[in-house]
Amino acid sequence: MKQLGFAFLLFIGFTFSAKAQHDPSDQIISANWDIIGDVEFKMSKDDTEMYAIFNNDIKKRAGKPFELEGYIVPIKDGMKQTKFMLSTLPINQCFYCGKNGVPIMVEVQLTEPIKFTYQTIKVKGILKLSTTNAMDSSPITLLNGTVVK
Repeated sequence: MKQLGFAFLLFIGFTFSAKAQHDPSDQIISANWDIIGDVEFKMSKDDTEMYAIFNNDIKKRAGKPFELEGYIVPIKDGMKQTKFMLSTLPINQCFYCGKNGVPIMVEVQLTEPIKFTYQTIKVKGILKLSTTNAMDSSPITLLNGTVVK
């Protein structure tokens, strides 16, 4: 029942935001997001797989601490999150409906749970790059993340 209620609230949020106009001032822009945004993707010949192509700028940061500010996009229900996507746009901008495109996102795995919020958060973790199929898992992850106050 708890899961159904949370899913319903998210659905309602998406429904209302679909009518809202995009507010460009909500988008997070930073040098670190620019580095993430420079990652390119290549589709397989049969369009069933997609692979990230990492440039030298992001490769030299792999395995090192990396900090990003962004919005939580839950991948599991619940008010406390330890594993989620971090986005440059807030969830209420309804990027799934196609009005604003799909924003840049990275997976975050925190060491301690954080309460879901519509406000931005700043996280720091170890930058992990993956060359596996991006349709199956996130090519960019912040591991052992902590919230920066």
